Amino acid sequence: MADAGGAAFGALLRQLRLDASLTIEAFAEASGVSVRGIGDLERGRRATPQRRTVAALADGLGLGEADRERLLAAARTGRAPGHRQAGLRAFPRGIDDFVGRTTELTRLTALAEQQAAGIPVVVAVSGPPGTGKTTLALQAAQELAERFPDGQLMLDLRGMDDDPPEAAELILRVLRTLGVADRDLAKAGPKGHPELYRQVLAEQRCLLVLDNARDEAQVRPLLPSAGTGMVVITSRRMLTGLESIHRVPIGELSPGDAAAFLTALVGPERAEADPTALAEVAQRCGHLPLALRVAGNWLATRTGWTVRRLADRLAQEDRRLDSLTAGDLHLSAAFELSYRQLTPAAARLFRLLSLVDGPDTSAAGAAQLTGQPLFDTEDTLEELVEAGLLSADQDRYRLHDLLRLYARGRLRAEDPDGEAEAARSALRRWLLETAVVAGRWYDPDHGAPPAGWQGVVDLSTAEHARTWLQAEGSNWLAALRAAATAGDHTTVVNVSEALHWFSDQWIFWGHWPEICRAAADSAQALGDPLLEAMHLNNLAWALLICESRHRESLDRSAEALEAARRARDLPQQGWAHSYTAWALSLLGDHIAAARHNREAAELFEAAGDLHGTLHAMSSAGETLLQAGRYEESIAQNTRTLAFLEQAGDRIEPHSAAFNRANIETTIGQAHIHLEDWPKAADHLRTAVTLCRASGHTGLESRALAHFGNALLAAGHRDQARDAFSQCLTLGKAANPEHIATARERLADLDTR
Repeated sequence: MADAGGAAFGALLRQLRLDASLTIEAFAEASGVSVRGIGDLERGRRATPQRRTVAALADGLGLGEADRERLLAAARTGRAPGHRQAGLRAFPRGIDDFVGRTTELTRLTALAEQQAAGIPVVVAVSGPPGTGKTTLALQAAQELAERFPDGQLMLDLRGMDDDPPEAAELILRVLRTLGVADRDLAKAGPKGHPELYRQVLAEQRCLLVLDNARDEAQVRPLLPSAGTGMVVITSRRMLTGLESIHRVPIGELSPGDAAAFLTALVGPERAEADPTALAEVAQRCGHLPLALRVAGNWLATRTGWTVRRLADRLAQEDRRLDSLTAGDLHLSAAFELSYRQLTPAAARLFRLLSLVDGPDTSAAGAAQLTGQPLFDTEDTLEELVEAGLLSADQDRYRLHDLLRLYARGRLRAEDPDGEAEAARSALRRWLLETAVVAGRWYDPDHGAPPAGWQGVVDLSTAEHARTWLQAEGSNWLAALRAAATAGDHTTVVNVSEALHWFSDQWIFWGHWPEICRAAADSAQALGDPLLEAMHLNNLAWALLICESRHRESLDRSAEALEAARRARDLPQQGWAHSYTAWALSLLGDHIAAARHNREAAELFEAAGDLHGTLHAMSSAGETLLQAGRYEESIAQNTRTLAFLEQAGDRIEPHSAAFNRANIETTIGQAHIHLEDWPKAADHLRTAVTLCRASGHTGLESRALAHFGNALLAAGHRDQARDAFSQCLTLGKAANPEHIATARERLADLDTR
């Protein structure tokens, strides 16, 4: 449809041509503007031209001063705000079903509004293949159209082609589209086109989308140096080398937006018939827009299929990528375009990263896969990040789930089985060896790494060790599972033993029962009663604290006691009695619990085990609290604090910090029951401070929940709300029971 401003200019141009008795062909020859260009202008199908083109047209018509000014005025009117130029709106289809990206669109809008006078805004939208970069750019162009009255132009740079267009070709295309006369193009010549390009863009308020850029070298000549326009670049690469630009990285959609996208494609009736299956399809598509579109198109063209049928089909990992094909849409083909541009080293690392068991890895872990030096591996990882095939977040590198499947397929096709298995084994061996060294930082019998230890990660402090163990948790856990499956019992018990004291730092991670059970089974297979007692005791602790399975914990501590007696080991007998007392106390049998606490204390004292003695004393105070003997509990815990002070550095510092925070919390709880709110609040406030200083998130959630209860009972509603709110911010490392309490209390406060 012709634009109103363009139509007015076109009508005047045609009338002037007819008055001059010129055919379009003769007019084209006289003015230097092409026949097609003049025809489009007269019909209003092309943007009203810039001043130099109008001047060429006026010269070709031989206009006098008055008619020349009339033609220029008509051109200016056509370019005024409100007269959008249809000729510069030749964008492809594909945004009718746009979903989500609210944050990114808000950012692009804000950048368009914050434009500095005379300086064009340049934005790079980057992301992995299939994330919908082009679709986002098209949607942004549509929403921002009124801000760019001189038009919106999109150029496909074909960056993934083997032979993408040269900058000169792209510049010429833009100049022709913007209505620059052939005579002006010829006069400037190829060498003058870049300067002419910059002049034309400086005179117009246009939105230019440079889609699918290959690299910085392709883009740089196309960036205007002046003007009030905006350039949006889309690329799989991050284009790190471009300076003075804004960056909008994008990834997969949120689960909600992914479900909405699928619903738009398959229809609400089918989507609402099985929302669980719809969520599974979205999840198995990795919430990646291209994969979602393929899946949605598949269902849309197979009306006899249920969403559940496709969800089950996509559940087969080995066939998932093959299933994500609909017509000429092939997900694997999109990945292939980026993969074939990698250097050999980067392509090999990309394939090997599919062997990582967890969701991400570090550069040190990647180095174990390739055998490269660490610095070389970091460079190769950054090449993958720059190519959009790998995401990076705080020194962690992650393959998207579908890219992982693609990399796994390339690994099977290109690498010998033995080489891949050797790489996987090297990574797992390194993970477990490093986990042992890191875990022993918290073991009273070990501490810092031995003097001769040389590793590629920094374990120079206990905090560094904690950070590594938590960051690599999924990976070393998978390596431990593999060792257990392979029957490597010695490795399993060694790793579990090294991590036992560390487990207090990360209680509610969720995997300690599994780890301790595997170690107990391995210890039994090795036929060593001392190891069996140790790991059965650890399992009793994990079942009791991590999963609240009190009676099963009692069974394991009874087995541990029997094994410890066979081994004639007093400390392990003491631990068995201590865990038995703990479970009995929670089950309400406080008399039996007290008896086992006494036996544990005697055994620890006989063995000279200060850490065991500390635990028995602390456990006794907890038992008295559970029994409702609050003043006695306070007295017992006060004695335990005095014991801690007296023992000094003979108690491992992390164990001392853990117990001190735990004891302060128990004293605070006792004062709550005694309705002494000020003392309760003081002790619980101290407990929170101690937990934060030592990083005990699980204990902090307990202290905050009780602190909030004390404040609430004392009538300090706002302070209580703050304590409960802080508890909720602690996330997955917190005690789920106390998170639930905090959420319940906040809901009650809101209701009141």
